[in-house]
Amino acid sequence: MTLPHIIPGKPRGILLVCDHASNAVPDGIDLGIAPALLEKHIAIDIGSAALTESLASTLQAPALLATLSRLVTDLNRPTDHPGLIPLSSDGHAIPGNATADRTDRVARFHAPYHDALAALIVETQPVLVAAIHSFTPRLEQGDGGPRPWEIGILSNTDRRAADLALPLLAAQGLVTGDNEPYSGQLLNATLDRHGEDNGIASLSIEIRNDLIADPAGVRRWTAILAPILRDISNRLASGDLPTQ
Repeated sequence: MTLPHIIPGKPRGILLVCDHASNAVPDGIDLGIAPALLEKHIAIDIGSAALTESLASTLQAPALLATLSRLVTDLNRPTDHPGLIPLSSDGHAIPGNATADRTDRVARFHAPYHDALAALIVETQPVLVAAIHSFTPRLEQGDGGPRPWEIGILSNTDRRAADLALPLLAAQGLVTGDNEPYSGQLLNATLDRHGEDNGIASLSIEIRNDLIADPAGVRRWTAILAPILRDISNRLASGDLPTQ
């Protein structure tokens, strides 16, 4: 069993989640890949852990961070999703996963993570769950072009937090994507389960990873996002939502 890292914080406000915070591979698992691949985005959301920790400190918000690589088990996927234990990622084969025991991986990694998050939600009663992710400027494989967004806000059917966040980010002059570079209607398992299913407003924040790859970038984005998240949380708590 591998447990997530939990940062304590003030209840009834913001809860931060970082599904892809780590590139660790637990003992006894051989992915069959070159060690250099663990430094790539396929293994970890580059900069996401540092940004989550910085935001948690600034906001005094509780946070939950994964402690294993998504190449072992992608915690932001349903247990029946083909990408839960990826056989390849962005053109790189993960041969060690071909014989992986799905039941074992779910029991050891996926279930403890989501059980811990469910318990933390009960304990802290957040009004906003914010998942912190990062994305690559462009994919290594395929014909996809450069991704121009500095930040993307992902949401599924509950748009409360996203509709508050998007104009605040645009007002900062940021190149902001709404369900870009991919859609929260497709890739949103953690927030679907722990946010929408509980009636808690949520959003996934995707930062282009070259912008948070060093401490200066993390400080800059903490200064941008902390007051925006605080404003969203306060407005959700007071019922001050945008009109449709």
